[in-house]
Amino acid sequence: MTTADLAEPGLRERKRLATRRAIQVAVLELLAERGVDGVTVDEISRMADVSPRTFFNYFASKEEAMLGDSPELPDQHVIDAFLAGTGTVLDDLATVLKYSGDKTTADAEMLQLRHTLLKQFPQLFAMRMASMRAFEESVGEVVGQRLARDEPELAADPERLSSKARLITLVAFATMRHAWTCWAHGESPSLLTDQLTESFAELKALFSSDPA
Repeated sequence: MTTADLAEPGLRERKRLATRRAIQVAVLELLAERGVDGVTVDEISRMADVSPRTFFNYFASKEEAMLGDSPELPDQHVIDAFLAGTGTVLDDLATVLKYSGDKTTADAEMLQLRHTLLKQFPQLFAMRMASMRAFEESVGEVVGQRLARDEPELAADPERLSSKARLITLVAFATMRHAWTCWAHGESPSLLTDQLTESFAELKALFSSDPA
């Protein structure tokens, strides 16, 4: 699986993503000016040049539009490939995470504005953290399945299995956060998926280095 496999949506999908992004940009800009309570869906819709009905086809609320797409597990064939993988768990998990993020609509400017607003409005930050925790749990479950296959002795000890799966998941999420930070500050390739690959490569090199 390569970065090219993650790109090039069709025309209809590009139009859908463009509309979704226009709504997100509108809500971010308005929230930055007026705060959460000072913005209505009608105003967001006008700024994005869509109808309120179209807005609600994409988002259930202005808060959801502000938060953007929460990561979620990719299609089952990607999960199946991970569970049957022959590389290290972290190497194969990096591919799963590349398929889990928003790969076509995000840009550094929008990401930075969103992060600024999350710091500014604690209730939105709490919602974002809740969505990330749910994703973290789902990733941890898949990692646990892979570990049970790779290390059958762990399957007989659910506590050890859960602990190791949690540790691997947290390391992977820290690496993903590193990739997002580098990408958002323009320290990385133009594609977030490429930066994610680089960050996992740095992690692997770090742990494979000979001690001084």
